Amino acid sequence: MDIKGKIAIITGAASGIGLAMAERFIAEGAKQVVIADLDADALSRIAEKIGATAIKTDVAVESEVIRLIKQVESDYGQIDLLCNNAGIGVGGGPETPNDDWQRIWEINVMAHVYSTRAALPAMLHRGEGYILNTASAAGLLTQIGSAPYTVTKHAAVAYAEWLAVTYGNKGIKVSALCPQAVRTAMTANTENGGVAGIDGMMEPEVLCDSVMLALKSEQFLILPHPEVLTYMQRKTSNYDRWITGMRKLQERFNEQAF
Repeated sequence: MDIKGKIAIITGAASGIGLAMAERFIAEGAKQVVIADLDADALSRIAEKIGATAIKTDVAVESEVIRLIKQVESDYGQIDLLCNNAGIGVGGGPETPNDDWQRIWEINVMAHVYSTRAALPAMLHRGEGYILNTASAAGLLTQIGSAPYTVTKHAAVAYAEWLAVTYGNKGIKVSALCPQAVRTAMTANTENGGVAGIDGMMEPEVLCDSVMLALKSEQFLILPHPEVLTYMQRKTSNYDRWITGMRKLQERFNEQAF
């Protein structure tokens, strides 16, 4: 896909990766970029600054996601690129409260379901459309210290994969963005990105280079941190050895915390 002249929606776009993508798409000549976020004040300021359209949306609420999709289709005729970027992090394991599990599930997974459920009919009718789902390297590997984040990001990757398999021959392109540590609000309270920053903290603007290359080549898996591919290969070649290595990594970071 060439973003020039296209209509794009980006959720979670008041900061971080979403904002960086919005700025990049506009710079690359997108016809219209619609940014959605729960933070209405920040969203409005940013939209005015970069020349985007702001639509306040709680992606955890299906009716609001449907309204977002239908409004963009009504105002601009179609959606060429749907970026499901909103996401949150929750720490802990099975002891994490149900409300936290439910909230992260709604935002990191169900928001992708809601948006594609609403946008796919028109895309399929036209025989074209692009869906870019932001997941995480945690969705391919694991996130030490957070079962909810690991589980939901695995689900996000799996859902993107299913979309690519199911609709790829019907003109729908799908990509899954899986970075490690990126300098965003989610990593702001960590030291160099924590365990996810083992290969360095990436700026959102640099990440967008990988996004633009992937869109142009219509590549499914976007790995801004190339080391992730090596880790995946090690994982699949010998799962038990990989788990042993991850236990050692966990112990190393646990020791650093004290």
